[in-house]
Amino acid sequence: MVFSKYSIQMKKIFLLGVLLFTVTTFWSQRNQIIAYIDMEYILENVPEYLQAQNTLDAKIAKWRKKLDDQARHIEVLKSDLSNEKAILTKDLIEEKEEEITIKQEELRRLESLYFGPNGDMFLVRKQLVKPIQDQVYNAIQSIAKRKKYDFVFDKSSDLVMLYSNKKYDISELVLSNIDRTRLSNQKKEERKKKKEKKSSNKELSEREKNILAEKNEALNKKNEEQQAKLEEARAKQKAQADKKAADKEAKKKAIADKRKALQQQRDEKRKLLKEKKEAARKKKEQEKKEKEEDNN
Repeated sequence: MVFSKYSIQMKKIFLLGVLLFTVTTFWSQRNQIIAYIDMEYILENVPEYLQAQNTLDAKIAKWRKKLDDQARHIEVLKSDLSNEKAILTKDLIEEKEEEITIKQEELRRLESLYFGPNGDMFLVRKQLVKPIQDQVYNAIQSIAKRKKYDFVFDKSSDLVMLYSNKKYDISELVLSNIDRTRLSNQKKEERKKKKEKKSSNKELSEREKNILAEKNEALNKKNEEQQAKLEEARAKQKAQADKKAADKEAKKKAIADKRKALQQQRDEKRKLLKEKKEAARKKKEQEKKEKEEDNN
């Protein structure tokens, strides 16, 4: 580790020495125009880069979760084998150990597949980030040619910059150039789409127009059928409601008529009973009168 850090430091010193030697050599011939950028700052302010980084981070999190789940499963298998070893036969122990070995090899294979030198992470990062890096490099080249810079250094790289004057920082110029390019590309794309749409509309053949008309007619017919079905359903629903109301009214009338008939029957019975009582009373009085006359 110490040797590695020492090697990196020596590499930085060597690069700085080469840079100073090159600049000094060219400076002796003519005045050089130098600028620098902060690549980390630029990328952090490019929306496409942040979106690409978020996409990559989501994929990495998904891959790591899969690896962690498999690693935990292997640990569970190891723990189970350790706890059950005393009661297992030799063949079963060897079978379980072989299963653990296979899963460990599969885990190492997945780690290499996801995070190896040519793994998915490297390929996805290249696929997502390279177009954005190309935008940045194209912007830097455009600005360097326009302003005739001889050198443009990256402040965030391994190159050691002992001092940097802010007025030579063209990071904001690069971002502005990228924004202008993005807007220009968007407008070009919009114009292209409008042109294609216009051209497509003009090139509509008679057959396509007929097909479109048939589709519209079929759609209108379908809508009419649906409307008719809806109206039929509403009419049916209304008829059922009316029938229900009529049945209810008829039932109420039948109950009222029945009550009225029962009341009439009761009144007739009362009247008949009253007449019978009156006839019995008169008969009794008549018999009494006749009896009194006989006694006299």
